[in-house]
Amino acid sequence: MKISIITIVHNGAETISHTFDSILRQTYKNIEYIVVDGASTDHTVDIIKAYEPAFGGCMKWISEPDRGLYDAINKGIGMATGDVVGCLNSDDFYTRDDVLSVVANTLKDERIDAVFGDVHFVKPYNLDKCVRYYSSKRFHPHFLRIGFMPAHPSFYIRRRCYEKYGIYSLDYTISSDFDLMVRFFYKHRLAYRYIPMDFVTMRTGGTSTKSIKSRIQLNKEDIKACRKYGVYTNWVYMLSRYCYKIKEFITHS
Repeated sequence: MKISIITIVHNGAETISHTFDSILRQTYKNIEYIVVDGASTDHTVDIIKAYEPAFGGCMKWISEPDRGLYDAINKGIGMATGDVVGCLNSDDFYTRDDVLSVVANTLKDERIDAVFGDVHFVKPYNLDKCVRYYSSKRFHPHFLRIGFMPAHPSFYIRRRCYEKYGIYSLDYTISSDFDLMVRFFYKHRLAYRYIPMDFVTMRTGGTSTKSIKSRIQLNKEDIKACRKYGVYTNWVYMLSRYCYKIKEFITHS
């Protein structure tokens, strides 16, 4: 089973080497590594070129302008030839060296379309201190109505599902991953399995959490995605998820 891993990056010279190193440390070696660079103006491309030989021919990369995060991911999916596809952002890294081995072992069961686990967040200046732990354990398609979805950086799915049910919609600025989860798990009822393991260490400061304005936009787009696929929701439902988020912060404060 070949796993395609997609990293999208734009001006990620400060952190992308950590991402590369964590992939190289993975015990599972049947991988295809795809880097989609959005025409970076720093030294990102130089770092990609420097690391390319270490991947022994399994790295593909492009550097060109794109229409944003999800357009870049879609480019990566289009380049992928693996049986399974997952993403690892350029400022994130695998928490453990056996993540891909566990994913591959779980997906030996052909009845399962997708797997996901947990992630944790750290401050950019202290990578050893967990400030929030996001567990996907409680996920059920019913909870999409409150905006709760599996941790996207831990999400791995068979490539054939993208081919059959579509890739990331460009109708959203923040919530294309949520739209995808609603489409896959609510509309098409794809079979999934939760793996009780911390997959990825993420630096704080993502697009959806930069400001109050971005949080409002996120909730608007999540509601739009739910209504698109016939999931009943409203602002009260969506805002209730912040009770879970507060608990995630308090537990690790």
